Amino acid sequence: MAAAQIVGGVGVAVGLALSSVVVDELSGSTVISGFAGTATVLGAALLALPTARASGRGGRRAGLTLAYLAALGGCAISVAAISLHNWPLLLAGLVLVGGGSAGSLAARYSATDLSPKGRAARHLSLVVWASTIGSVAGPNLAKPADQIGMRLGMVEKAGPFAFSALAFAVAMAIIMVFLRPDPLKLARELDGGESTVTGRTSTIRTAWQTLRTTPMARRALIMIATSHTAMVSVMSMTPVKLHHDGSNLDVIGLVISLHIAGMYVLSPVVGWLADKAGKVPVLVLGMGLLLSASALAGTAGHRVWQVTAALVLLGLGWSCGLVAGSALVTESVPIERRAAVQGLSDLLMNVCGATGTIVAGAIVGVLGYGVLGLVVGIMVAAAGLWHTAVWRRTPA
Repeated sequence: MAAAQIVGGVGVAVGLALSSVVVDELSGSTVISGFAGTATVLGAALLALPTARASGRGGRRAGLTLAYLAALGGCAISVAAISLHNWPLLLAGLVLVGGGSAGSLAARYSATDLSPKGRAARHLSLVVWASTIGSVAGPNLAKPADQIGMRLGMVEKAGPFAFSALAFAVAMAIIMVFLRPDPLKLARELDGGESTVTGRTSTIRTAWQTLRTTPMARRALIMIATSHTAMVSVMSMTPVKLHHDGSNLDVIGLVISLHIAGMYVLSPVVGWLADKAGKVPVLVLGMGLLLSASALAGTAGHRVWQVTAALVLLGLGWSCGLVAGSALVTESVPIERRAAVQGLSDLLMNVCGATGTIVAGAIVGVLGYGVLGLVVGIMVAAAGLWHTAVWRRTPA
């Protein structure tokens, strides 16, 4: 699983570093460039439930294979779109590339399938941490991949997407061959149930019903969605901002790499803290970090170092929200309903993120990057205050 996360992380990150820049160049519109992040996040949302359903019926191996296969196809479409200078087709390809993100998100839950009570956050965070190498290295591989691609006859900026396709193919092969025994199937067998779940326990309706009757899981999901929306809204428009400010691909790649390092490098520490101090305090800490990041981004101007600092804090805040929130969701629902609830959680998280990128593109295109930082900061502050107030009234 760790090896697949590393390779899959490369696949996601290489394309992530350039997607908005390529769409900006092909379309000539900053507003449309924001749809690059939207397409990827929307793809992750659309593939969340199919991935969860495949996991519920065939185990984690089936779900992850489906997600990475979709991402591979999306990369192939993206290469063709760039060659044809067709930005709508590129956006369509990026939707499928979102399958890589769906796979990485779903993989984190595989670590909790066999976790003893009170250790879910630590185990989940280790899978998140395994993404660090690939995700941090990925953006810095964009330029070499582009150069290799052009030597092989590809048009400029198509090479990174071809490289991503190769990475997703390798990740898929690792999952298919080495993820045995399947952790979700084994967990169900040990719990005294069937190794696969069909019918009503794997449906979205059951997931909604479970969330409605489980306040803790519902609150955790809201905080996950808030963290992800804040992160992708700012992150998706940062390469475009830096590009317009005159930064080259090396600088953009470095900034995104440091941001991704913030997302993943300290995740084991976040997981340990969530299990020791509690998931709710870590969620509130995450909101504080995201608020600080928004303030730095909104006041950065042309200072690349300040944008970089903002994105590192943005990654740390996201890590707190994702690790603590995901562990809280998992611990709050019965094992036979986990895959469905986890899939719904990822769906809602990514729908909110996709909406955020659409709004972010419009804000940056009309009002500027600084206003985006202000808007995201207000959203995060409101969510953090709400969560703290609700938790104090109903600690259970």
